[in-house]
Amino acid sequence: MSKMITLPEPEDALPGRDQAMTISGKHAVHGRSMLKPFAADCLSIVFGMGCFWGAERKFWGLDGVFSTAVGYTAGLTHNPGYQEVCSGLTGHNEVVLVVYQPALISLEQLLTVFWESHNPTQGMRQGNDVGTQYRSGIYYDNEPQKEAAQASLKRYQTALKAQGYADITTEIKALGDFYYAEEYHQQYLAKNLDGYCGLGGTGVPCR
Repeated sequence: MSKMITLPEPEDALPGRDQAMTISGKHAVHGRSMLKPFAADCLSIVFGMGCFWGAERKFWGLDGVFSTAVGYTAGLTHNPGYQEVCSGLTGHNEVVLVVYQPALISLEQLLTVFWESHNPTQGMRQGNDVGTQYRSGIYYDNEPQKEAAQASLKRYQTALKAQGYADITTEIKALGDFYYAEEYHQQYLAKNLDGYCGLGGTGVPCR
């Protein structure tokens, strides 16, 4: 597996394909849908925080989270597959889609889980996982989410600096295309109880 740490230029990116990934759409943990359209009382946001297997598990059991799914975003290639993303030649990040009910769980609560569950200062890696697909990112769906994400980054940067950590490298961008990952990646750690999870936080609380 390539460990590229520089995003590809458009002319170097893999072309991908027109056909989207086909998945069942049924969440393996609670049975709810992973596919749009979601209920009117739901909002969604996408997080990148290292290997998406462990990232998804951080969210699917939270009260107020309606559903989750893993996939790829913030890249160049249309409908990429896992091996293509791992090559570093698509520009995509491994991410988790979090569909939540704001009446039951706040965006600030989700952002706290995001910040505390990984080390957002590591650039194109997370722990032993090295590559552009492991970068930290928040991909928002609307302006209030953007503002909340930026404010939380500022707060957490202060907390990390006080503990000797470097600058946060998390990218905060409007969500573009979200491509669902292959079926076997969905809720992987629920299907594979001894599966790999390299996710680890700094131990610094986000307040």
